[in-house]
Amino acid sequence: MYKKIFVPVDNSEHSLSAVDMAVTLAGQFDSTVIASHAYAARMHDYRFKQMEYTLPEEYLIEEAMEKQRKIHDTLITMGLELISDSYLVVAEERCKAAGVPFEPKMYDGKNWKVIAQDIDESGYDLVIMGALGLGAVKDSTIGSVCERVTRRVRTDTLVIKNLDPGTVNVDGKPEGNIVVGIDGSPESFAGLRTAIELGQKTGRQVEAVSVYDPYLHYAMFNSIVNVLTEKASKVFRFKEQEQLHEEVIDTGLAKIYQSHLDIARRIADEAEVDLKITLLDGKAFEKMLQYVRREEPWLLVLGRIGVHSDEDMDIGSNTENLLRQAPCNILLSSQRYVPPVDVSAEESMLWTEPATLLLNTAPDFARGIARTTIHRWAMERGHSVITRKIVEQAMGNILPRSSMIKMGIIAEDTAAKEIVNRDSVTWICSQCGYSARDFEPVRCAVCGSPAEAFQKLDKDAIAQLAKLEGGSQEQETFDDVRLKWTKEALKEIRSVPDGYQMRRAKAQIEKRARVQRVPTITLGMVRAVLTGNAEELQNLTPGGHLKTVGEHADGSREAPTRKAAEDLIQDGEFLWAKNARARLSRVPEGFMRTRTKERIEAVARASRTSLITLAITEEGIRDGIKLMEEMIQEQAKADSDN
Repeated sequence: MYKKIFVPVDNSEHSLSAVDMAVTLAGQFDSTVIASHAYAARMHDYRFKQMEYTLPEEYLIEEAMEKQRKIHDTLITMGLELISDSYLVVAEERCKAAGVPFEPKMYDGKNWKVIAQDIDESGYDLVIMGALGLGAVKDSTIGSVCERVTRRVRTDTLVIKNLDPGTVNVDGKPEGNIVVGIDGSPESFAGLRTAIELGQKTGRQVEAVSVYDPYLHYAMFNSIVNVLTEKASKVFRFKEQEQLHEEVIDTGLAKIYQSHLDIARRIADEAEVDLKITLLDGKAFEKMLQYVRREEPWLLVLGRIGVHSDEDMDIGSNTENLLRQAPCNILLSSQRYVPPVDVSAEESMLWTEPATLLLNTAPDFARGIARTTIHRWAMERGHSVITRKIVEQAMGNILPRSSMIKMGIIAEDTAAKEIVNRDSVTWICSQCGYSARDFEPVRCAVCGSPAEAFQKLDKDAIAQLAKLEGGSQEQETFDDVRLKWTKEALKEIRSVPDGYQMRRAKAQIEKRARVQRVPTITLGMVRAVLTGNAEELQNLTPGGHLKTVGEHADGSREAPTRKAAEDLIQDGEFLWAKNARARLSRVPEGFMRTRTKERIEAVARASRTSLITLAITEEGIRDGIKLMEEMIQEQAKADSDN
């Protein structure tokens, strides 16, 4: 796969880690490592000429200046070449020790420019670069050379961010999975194939993650509805659009991204690889960032551009954000692969002729949405054959009575008995978060999970909880829908200091409550969004204890039991998970443990959560170690200055 691996070097920590990665992969893929260093002798020459006016008078004679220029040019060029050669010798020795073929390269010019030009002209299969160079400071996230090169080349690029070579678990396998972001683009599917091969070579688990955003349009409608004229509001018909989104499009969007994961699983099956898949909802880069921070993968693989990007785009916005902020190594996939598979769910459904004729009475623009709705309705109820009656019942969920009469779905004197009761029971899929109403589904219309995956939303328990949270009061949404909030929930959402973030979070909470038909928005629902764990699904046991699906204090991915809740330790304003507390106890007692605990609590506050998990504890400890190293370095510098 990768026969020519290119590594720019500058003797920084990240550069040396990039060399180590190149040597490791070259050994696994029988590749040649090409290492390069760019030096800028011409830049030094220009700077020297700028400073000539500061020379002593005896050197400001024309002949003397020419002599000094020649000496400077020779020394600078020779010196920079020697430095570059020394950098390359380090890479060569590591390749030689591993028995990997090696080729050195040096060039004079602006570093990022000549590196990008060489990559374009030399046909490398993989570029490996350190995220930071010698110019890195405390708050650096990605170096200018790395960023400029990644924007300009169209070769797979592995950016090294993690300096830790990694450890192995008790089974002898390397820790840290390979996570692939899948959005349906050819670049993301090519990245998946690369990840699968890397997983096979390195012995790492590969997992695919897709993120869809059902909250975007709601937040947009919510922000502009108050500035539109009455005439414009009538044209846009926000109420009707929002109902259409809630009933059809949101689920359709979820299904599209689930189908991307289904395709990914088929590709993995062909390679005889067991692929873990995860579907998340929310802002794509934000949810992916939270996921990698929680799961701590070895490598994150992303398409250089996404499904909505033009082919001439340098880098997609989600990829760019993750390149800057994700803490793990990142592989940007520039290759393209269009899977020769069709995961259309309709393959499993047969349509009778009367059902097809009835569907065709729908207007052309609405026929696709209607077909999706009918298919979803039938799948949930376990049907494999679509009859006319099923079409009538399914369309009765979203069409007003007048439209059904006009389309001939029902006669004027026929009662639409199958219309959904909006106040009925809601069932939530614990795997993907899809909400079904009125009945207990036999299968999820989005991810295909069986009936056992659905949890019943206990609305009576929510009502009881609302009383404990100071009662409830109604709030009106942008499209005149009235939602109940507990007083504590309202107080919590209003505590967000940034106005835009508060409005966005409020819109997301409202959207989820509407889709799931939750009667009252509680404090737990608000905190689930504010703490950035939007994949959690609110559900309540009859006893009134909040249950969620997602990451929990005990590190599990299932809804915690009451025993798990009892395992939490209250300490001041925070609840500590037992494994988090046990991790803190490994820090030496006294000043170090006190300061470390303060760092962990600071991380929790920054994450707007009162629950300290093992992940938050580890992050706080890492911050503390980094701070301590900086203090030691500053003290050493102060001692040397004295």
